[in-house]
This record gives sequence, structure tokens and C-alpha cells, in this order.
Amino acid sequence: MKNDFKLAGLALKTTTTNENGQCARDCEKSWSDFAAGHYFSRIPDKLSNEVFAVYHNYEGDHTQPFSYFIGCQVNIDAILPSELDTLVIPEAKYQKFEAKGTMPQSIIDTWISIWNSDLPRAYQADFEVYGEKSQDWNNAEIEVYISVL
Repeated sequence: MKNDFKLAGLALKTTTTNENGQCARDCEKSWSDFAAGHYFSRIPDKLSNEVFAVYHNYEGDHTQPFSYFIGCQVNIDAILPSELDTLVIPEAKYQKFEAKGTMPQSIIDTWISIWNSDLPRAYQADFEVYGEKSQDWNNAEIEVYISVL
């Protein structure tokens, strides 16, 4: 069980889907926009240097549209600049996975194994945590948290 927490950063302005590789394209563009817009340095009072990539507002299971967000954790009551999007991740029970290896293939492989599992997913908010061990994309470690029933 993880308590609720707040993120500040950049929200994808439309929903996305796993159909025809759309999510991969949208996520790649979001990461590019996050970097180009210097969002990491613009987020005040970060609680850590970790970057979260969140899949949320599912319209069903992983085959249906959902929303995407990239940001950093801030205090739940933080007052933030209006140009930053915010997202509160609700308290939930999560199953943790680790993607290890060359990026982005290791994260793709981890998601494929999650989709093909019989994990009792809640489809609330699922997220990847990019911390210190994710810096070397030839040997990255990314934590993946899946909301479960």
C-alpha cells in the first residue's frame, strides 16, 4: 500500500492508447517535451530527483484509452507555478516490478510481461520511477508500480 502523493510536471494533453504503437510515440514526445521545456529544473521543492511516468484515467483495461503524465514528487500541499501540470496519485495497493537492461527495450519487455500476466490490475494509476539507477540507458533499472485489487 502506498499513500497518496502529488506530482508536478507535464501532462499529455490528450488520451493515448496502446493500439498501433500510439502510446510509444506519445510517451517519446512527452519525454522530449519534458526535457526541452526544462520541466525538471522548473519544478520547485522536489522531494527527490526521481522522475515519474504515470499511466492513469484508464477508460477500461490496457487496450483502452488512458492519460499519461511525467513529473516529480512534491509536497501534497505545495503551491506551484501555473504553467506546471499537477497530478495526485491516490492511495492504493501496488505490485512492484523492475525493468533492467537496455532502454527502452527493457521497459517495453516489462510492460509486455505485465499485460500478458494474470495480475489482478485495478487500472487506477500505474507508474514508472526513473531514479539514479536509470541514468545509464545501456544498463538501466526502472521501478514499475502497477495498481492492483
